[in-house]
Amino acid sequence: MAKAAKTKKKPAKKPAIITQESYEFLKNYINNASPVGFETWGQKLWLEYINPFIDEQFVDPYGTAVGIINPGQPFKVVIEAHADEISWFVNYITNEGLIYVKRNGGTDHQIAPSQRVFIHGKKGPVKAVFGWPAIHTRTSPDRNDNQPKPDNIWLDCGARNRKEIEALGIHIGAVITYQDGFEELAHDYYVGRAMDNRVGGFMIAEVARLLFENKKILPYSLYVVNAVQEEIGLRGAEMIARRIKPDIAIVTDVTHDTNTPMISKQVEGDVWASKGPSLAYAPAVHNKLLAFVEKIAVDKKIPVQWRALSRSTGTDTDSFAYSNDGCPSVLISLPLRYMHTTVEMVHKDDIENTIRLIYDTLLKLTPKTNLSYL
Repeated sequence: MAKAAKTKKKPAKKPAIITQESYEFLKNYINNASPVGFETWGQKLWLEYINPFIDEQFVDPYGTAVGIINPGQPFKVVIEAHADEISWFVNYITNEGLIYVKRNGGTDHQIAPSQRVFIHGKKGPVKAVFGWPAIHTRTSPDRNDNQPKPDNIWLDCGARNRKEIEALGIHIGAVITYQDGFEELAHDYYVGRAMDNRVGGFMIAEVARLLFENKKILPYSLYVVNAVQEEIGLRGAEMIARRIKPDIAIVTDVTHDTNTPMISKQVEGDVWASKGPSLAYAPAVHNKLLAFVEKIAVDKKIPVQWRALSRSTGTDTDSFAYSNDGCPSVLISLPLRYMHTTVEMVHKDDIENTIRLIYDTLLKLTPKTNLSYL
């Protein structure tokens, strides 16, 4: 009899990190509004979730939330994400009951028409839509007049005049967020509004959970930081870095999956969702700390991808790196498709591998880790 052909054993898959409880938190956290300057709504959820895993917590005057593990140590390490999402402000209300808007962060006006939103007024959220004329009515000979622009898009909440709008609690300066929430797609992709960067807040919270559940004792104080106002210039990180004065900062944010149409790999590099977190070279990224993280990835068989970011990373890494007397900082980015839209897409494997990489890096770091260039 012919011998049966031997089948190659597939390598054992690492146990899942995302539990049912943490998955439910992620959904709720993504679905909850947390616009720039109004992050409190999301920070309450985040602190409630992370509280069992930390020893102390505080919130700074502008809303950056911090959980501390093993407080009081002379050496301080930060893991950080940002909590805010891009949004709109009510800017002008017409006598006919329509609302014109102003950006709050880098909101893309071209995706606004036909989107559903919440206007967060003084009496609670009000549903509205970004109205837009039908294609066969946009007949201006000037093509630019037929395109959405920041000054020609408007909201319609069903009111017929200014008085009816004001009766709903809507006021100048009320913040506006899109309604779209969390969904799970095929092949372990997650999609939702504001994955940038509440998925980062989720990942650092999961690192805190793993440290707690595995009873790990760190030889330093760990500050788990969910910063505000990144989308308007890294402001929250700038403030909290001065307050904590960390010795090391590990920052996580999102980066572009460059394998969709209309993105230049020559400019943005070659990064794929599902192929691992992205590490980056940049002046703000400390080379020795980056090499330390890379070795962890190699030793633990965590896949990573690479980018070069030139003068600025465009993330809170810059604020930490150049704070105080200088803070060795590294950026670990999560590949994301369709940034700054309502359908930002990330892959579950990348989330879990980013959590693993941060967690394993923290276990290996000590106050004696040599990060000196000379």
